[in-house]
Amino acid sequence: MNEARPLTAGAVPVEAPRSRAALIWLLLPLAVLALAVAWLVAADPLRYFDNGAPQVENLTFERTVLSSNGIDILVRAGGSEPMTIAQVQVDDAYWQFTQSPSGPLARRETAWIHLSYPWVPGEAHAVKVITNTGATFEHEIAVAVPTPVANAASLGGQALLGVFVGIVPIAIGLMFYPALRGVGRGGMNFLLAMTVGLLAFLMIDAAGEAFELAGEAAAIFQGQAMVVLAAAASFLLLMVIGRRDGTPAGLTLATFIALGIGLHNLGEGLAIGAAFASGAAGLGTFLVLGFTFHNITEGIGIAAPMLKVRPALWTFPSLTLLAGGPAVLGLWIGSLAYAPQWSALALAIGAGAILQVVVEVTVYLMKSDGRGVAALSSWPALSGAAFGVAFMYVTAMLVKV
Repeated sequence: MNEARPLTAGAVPVEAPRSRAALIWLLLPLAVLALAVAWLVAADPLRYFDNGAPQVENLTFERTVLSSNGIDILVRAGGSEPMTIAQVQVDDAYWQFTQSPSGPLARRETAWIHLSYPWVPGEAHAVKVITNTGATFEHEIAVAVPTPVANAASLGGQALLGVFVGIVPIAIGLMFYPALRGVGRGGMNFLLAMTVGLLAFLMIDAAGEAFELAGEAAAIFQGQAMVVLAAAASFLLLMVIGRRDGTPAGLTLATFIALGIGLHNLGEGLAIGAAFASGAAGLGTFLVLGFTFHNITEGIGIAAPMLKVRPALWTFPSLTLLAGGPAVLGLWIGSLAYAPQWSALALAIGAGAILQVVVEVTVYLMKSDGRGVAALSSWPALSGAAFGVAFMYVTAMLVKV
């Protein structure tokens, strides 16, 4: 048998040449790529395809701010070449404007356009941006209302609204916890299936709104793909985290339900805040009450997995804040710094998180019942799922404007 020989002074381990060879094979394709890019820039072979056609230009209106000083609009360029804003029309009249930062807008860059225009509260205004190539891009201000500013009064009012449409209904739903603890297996299956039904509705609703907002975002964000990838990443990440210690149950599952609902409420708050800031929605008592009724069952859904355990008292306010608190944050961000791509991203993440919860609650229902998949076809489970979807659908009619 050959014995291993100790390395003498100055000897090179066998792994060293292999490591150097691996590094060379790693750097070689990168070097070829760098040479190809350098040749493309220096030789400019694309000049042979220049037939005099104008450059591709695209401009997206991301935010509109109305104040006593006039109209400020945030635009984002998405053309193939830098584009220059030459003129701006407001209600078919050319108007002087200032641009910050000034100069041509390269692809992905943003700029604020300021117009000292005497807009009229409650009326509609049409803005048209004209580039130096003659391309035009139009933006409509459906209802002109002053944009909220960040002060104690506006932030306090938005926080109060967020508490009433997000935190209060979750708290009311969780207050049913003592009354629900005595339900039997059939009642438990009904509540868990109801949770699956209402979460499924929220997931579909969030995904639909995310795709709608993604369509309003600049093309460079690839809105449709962004929504799908963000939702998938959120779902997979939470599945990995949730399954580290086995299938979640009890308080752990309730926490995941509250997290999924909270992410959905964040996206909802962004959309509501932006709608109120732009004048697209009027705030009325009926609308606020509609949100309250719509969200009460969410609190019951959070409580359902905890009916067989006795959580500490502080658990209930914590879950309430986790599920309803993001509505306040969403209202603040939506009214003060709204952009369609970020609202779409938040809703997509919420949809993925809710899908993860739907999977886990379904698994928990089958395990707690003891009959496996057969439990899903039982009358309590079917009626619970149908009730959850139907209740959310009917109450959603009260909040859609």
